[in-house]
Amino acid sequence: MSDTPAKSLTSLPTTKVARAARFAKTGLNVGANYVKHYARRAVGADSPMADLHAANAAELYGTLSEMKGSVLKVAQMLAMEKNLLPTAYADQFAQAQYQTPPLSGPLVVKVFRDAFGKSPFEVFDEFDRQARQAASIGQVHLARKDGLELAVKVQYPGVADSIRSDIRLVKPIALRVLGLDEATVRPYMQEVETRLIEETDYALELRRGQEIAAACASLAHLQFPRYYPELSSARILTMDWLPGQHLREFLLTEPSQQVRNQLGQALWDFYMFQLNELRRVHADPHPGNFLLRPDDGGTVGVLDFGCVKEIPEDVHRLFNDLLAPATLSDPARLAALLTEGGVLHADDPASRRDFYVQTMQASLELVGRPFREPTFDFGDPSYMQALYALGDGLLQEPELRQQREPRGSEHFIYLNRTYVGLYALLTELKASIRTQPE
Repeated sequence: MSDTPAKSLTSLPTTKVARAARFAKTGLNVGANYVKHYARRAVGADSPMADLHAANAAELYGTLSEMKGSVLKVAQMLAMEKNLLPTAYADQFAQAQYQTPPLSGPLVVKVFRDAFGKSPFEVFDEFDRQARQAASIGQVHLARKDGLELAVKVQYPGVADSIRSDIRLVKPIALRVLGLDEATVRPYMQEVETRLIEETDYALELRRGQEIAAACASLAHLQFPRYYPELSSARILTMDWLPGQHLREFLLTEPSQQVRNQLGQALWDFYMFQLNELRRVHADPHPGNFLLRPDDGGTVGVLDFGCVKEIPEDVHRLFNDLLAPATLSDPARLAALLTEGGVLHADDPASRRDFYVQTMQASLELVGRPFREPTFDFGDPSYMQALYALGDGLLQEPELRQQREPRGSEHFIYLNRTYVGLYALLTELKASIRTQPE
């Protein structure tokens, strides 16, 4: 586990007014940084753009850490897609995957008294008042009871309400800036809000954790915690304390390639089983949700089932059909699937349809390559370079830059997020794996 930060939060901005004010203050500070930067350059002083990015990244991350909830989740998601951000922002936001400032002891005690009418020191035989890990929705404490080592996740006060207010606060600004119609984006905003609100429901997370762990019990080299309903509540979740290290710490131990491969294989098998057998996936695959260790040639501990995406049957079929080799060689079939998935619209002119078919054909060939080959080496730097080049190229396309309406099924928001995160984990591990069943 990472060292606990010395500074803790004694309160959270939870009301709409308080959070709007905090957003506004951050905007003013970022603006001031720009003024300073260009003022120095105007008088001939050295003011590198990297320094401006670093100052603004620190300002933004400070706000995200303080506000928790949905805005910190956004930082986690951006950190998984490093090529979308300047280095300073990617480096700062990566901290959201592991550690953010924890709540102070009195706030933690209040959560327990509200839930059980007792302090955590009365509920457990031992309770470490210092959080071992603090993230976007809650923080984790080490506790002991009846000889068991336990991880106790405590939710931040007001998170569920703040998520709703944050979305209502940000939505009109985003619609105005991007020139989007509210009715058009409503399904996408609803999908994100639903998933974020589900993450605040610890009773739901407990049930999903138990169900998915039981269903995946036969998969090799995975470990899941046991949950304790009697020591849990709507805002407190108690489970076994799993051994292991997060990815960044684990890689510092210089594990062998064989261990890296086995860990990567366990992760790939876990996600393929969820996708194809369970029709629901652990949709928050950032590094803070996995514990790695070299035991038995490489074992993955899986944490946090707060964000689980249920996959409708038609979406599962569409996902697999888009990745099928036959689709890439048949533009008419690809166009039909893209129409079904909402990427192509009935009123699109022929030139736009051709553009999207060609663009998606190139994207699916590259992004779906691991699904179509019997083995795949995620340590091959040329593959990630090609992915980054594809992303850079798409960002420069005038057709996409001028697009003022979302395209594609809202269900793909979290499916795409899941596989961006999985690819990022496998790339960091430099794992070579079997991608097809033996």
